[in-house]
Amino acid sequence: MKFSENWLRELVDIPPDRDALMHRLTMAGLEVEGVEPIGGALAGVVVAEIVGCEPHPNADKLRVCQVVIGAGEPLTIVCGAPNARLGIKAPLAMIGATLPNGIEIKKAALRGVESNGMLCSAKELGIDADASGLMELPTDAPVGVALAKVLGLPDASIEIKLTPNRPDCLSVHGLARDTAALFGTAFHPPAVTPVAVGGNAARAIRVENGADCPRYLGRVIEGIDASAKTPLWLAERLRRSGLRPISAVVDVTNYVMLELGQPLHAFDNDTLAGAIVVRRARAGETLTLLDGSKAKLDPEFLAITDESKPLALAGVMGGHDSKVTDTTRNVFLESAHFAPAAIMGRARKLGMHTDASHRFERGIDPELPRLALERASALLVEIAGGKVGPVTEAVHMDALPRRSPIVLRRARLARLLDLEIGDAEVERIFSTLGLAVERTADGWRATPPSWRFDLSIEEDLIEEVVRVHGYERVPTRAPRGDLLAPVLPEARLGVAALRAQLVARDYVEAVCYAFLGADVLAKWKLGDGSIPLANPLSAELGVMRTSLLPGLVAALATNRRRQQERVRLCEVGNVFHAGNHAPIETLRIAGAACGAAAAEQWGEARRTVDFFDLKGDVESLLALTNAPHEFGCTPASRPWLHPGQGAEWRRGGRLVGLIGALHPDLLRALDFDEDVFVFELDVDAVAPRPLPKTEAVSRYPSVRRDLSFELPEEVPYAQVEIAIRDAVGETLAGIVLFDRYADSNLGINIKSLAMGLILQDRYRTLTDQDADRCVALAVGALESGCKAKLRG
Repeated sequence: MKFSENWLRELVDIPPDRDALMHRLTMAGLEVEGVEPIGGALAGVVVAEIVGCEPHPNADKLRVCQVVIGAGEPLTIVCGAPNARLGIKAPLAMIGATLPNGIEIKKAALRGVESNGMLCSAKELGIDADASGLMELPTDAPVGVALAKVLGLPDASIEIKLTPNRPDCLSVHGLARDTAALFGTAFHPPAVTPVAVGGNAARAIRVENGADCPRYLGRVIEGIDASAKTPLWLAERLRRSGLRPISAVVDVTNYVMLELGQPLHAFDNDTLAGAIVVRRARAGETLTLLDGSKAKLDPEFLAITDESKPLALAGVMGGHDSKVTDTTRNVFLESAHFAPAAIMGRARKLGMHTDASHRFERGIDPELPRLALERASALLVEIAGGKVGPVTEAVHMDALPRRSPIVLRRARLARLLDLEIGDAEVERIFSTLGLAVERTADGWRATPPSWRFDLSIEEDLIEEVVRVHGYERVPTRAPRGDLLAPVLPEARLGVAALRAQLVARDYVEAVCYAFLGADVLAKWKLGDGSIPLANPLSAELGVMRTSLLPGLVAALATNRRRQQERVRLCEVGNVFHAGNHAPIETLRIAGAACGAAAAEQWGEARRTVDFFDLKGDVESLLALTNAPHEFGCTPASRPWLHPGQGAEWRRGGRLVGLIGALHPDLLRALDFDEDVFVFELDVDAVAPRPLPKTEAVSRYPSVRRDLSFELPEEVPYAQVEIAIRDAVGETLAGIVLFDRYADSNLGINIKSLAMGLILQDRYRTLTDQDADRCVALAVGALESGCKAKLRG
């Protein structure tokens, strides 16, 4: 939120030191993001009136103006502004003045005509970004008076960053109230007196659901001059708060929103038919909004309508067809309290963000609408004239938020802060913040005001005390107490070990968003079971991820676009799938790689990463479990995996993860021109590991038997190894695959594997008969389970 420093100082007595003010606001949780000084170097700039304006004799785009500054002869000024004309008043920088942009004004001759000063735009004066022409001043601006005095300068535009729980400070009024508590000074709220009713025009109001809109007020103001000029003081406060003046009616509603925090809206009363109705939109209804966009409505939206058509989206934006124009003579002024739940996320669903929705989503004082309506009515009548009608109100008292008392114990306050704060100081803080406070035997009972939605428990009151009293006044002491170190089970592999292993194998850990776009999941064909977000940050981040790979590959692509030749990324994080009763979270570890297999060097020829490089990385992870033989890798197909270059890891029949190259169609959709290899493992399936056991080295010699088999190409080696281990049992100490051969001589889709069986018994020396029996068991298992044939 932006606001004018001078405006704040009108409402509260605070020290003149701007830096001290900024520091105190930030330390109290109202973080100051930026300060933009305005009009700090305007000495020598005065109000001037153009009394003569002729074309320049030697330049088509220049004019020779005669200006007066209240005394002496008119000055000749050469000006190139398109709006320079007879009768207007504008800032004049006198000779010798230095503008905020560093320009020093000197007497000069422009195309043969002498110029004795410079007529200025708002940008040249550092007041506004408008550089389209001269800054036009009101007709009643006193000629010759310093511009700084007329505009109330110097000033500063201050921007603060508010947390979502402090909507009460989204107004100068709320900020001033908080500032008064911080400095212990007087708060001077703007005086608001009801406007005298001068007409009978009124419009009925009907609220269909009080839970959505507990309070709605409106009044008709007849006979206004919508083209009336907004006063300079009001326009300048809007500019310094980040809003551009538009018209008298719109400027008044914006000003009251900034001043009091209550958004309002003005309708052209002559475009309305019958009563004002606040209801849920109906499916299929549409509304053209003020910005020209067309919104397709559904029952999630709260709409403001008349008896025949929608007029506005409640708490978001008004409609185009009922907007106030320069020809409007009668307006219907709206001021309402909408429940945050009825407004939250509606603007974002339409891809927009408005000042009104920003406030209504966080919660607005339910007692504020009438005060704001009276304030806006008084300002509008003062600026644009008109005859005010009576206020019409629809209220559902049972649906209005109610504030319950909160008990604060004196002993708990002192224990948490380790600081003694006097009772009088605590009561002062609560009182200046608007709480009704009552002292009790062991503390206080405080009732929050209607504008403080964030106060509900004892800890909230303690936070208010310490932030106003000053965080810097809380003593810094080391924490006391016994800290217990976490007990890590030895039978489970820790995530830190998995991370460290991948980092040791030259991977860089990435952290990606846990949500992404539904279109991204559609490209990967991973959208089954995805969970849409009810209130997404944007349309591109609308669903929870069902896999780590889309985000990881997107990060890999970003690195490649930034000239990274070799990229290897890994991530550990949760993925989410819809469950019967609640979302299911699964912790996974994933990796993605492309480019060279090894970093550039002289000792090894350059080659690109392939399937077996990533398979080796995964096997190094599985080796940490002390039971790598429990895992098997077999071919697998997925829509996003390359046919013939995809595999799945299983442990005891349970799917552990997937590995492979991305499908060429997916690579094209992701704009890759090279192969990308990925893997993803379920951490809970990988983590269990048997405890290591010490065993004496066998005293008995091992026996090796080499075998060669012919078997179908589609039978993976993992299946062969599992079959041999299951058949031979504990006597098998190891298997060594030392040859693979395939040729047309063997037949189509036939391969030959040669392996050595290492046989050993821990209690005796194996005989030839023992070794032959083990070989026979292995041969039988392969012939029956793997369609293998022993080669001679």
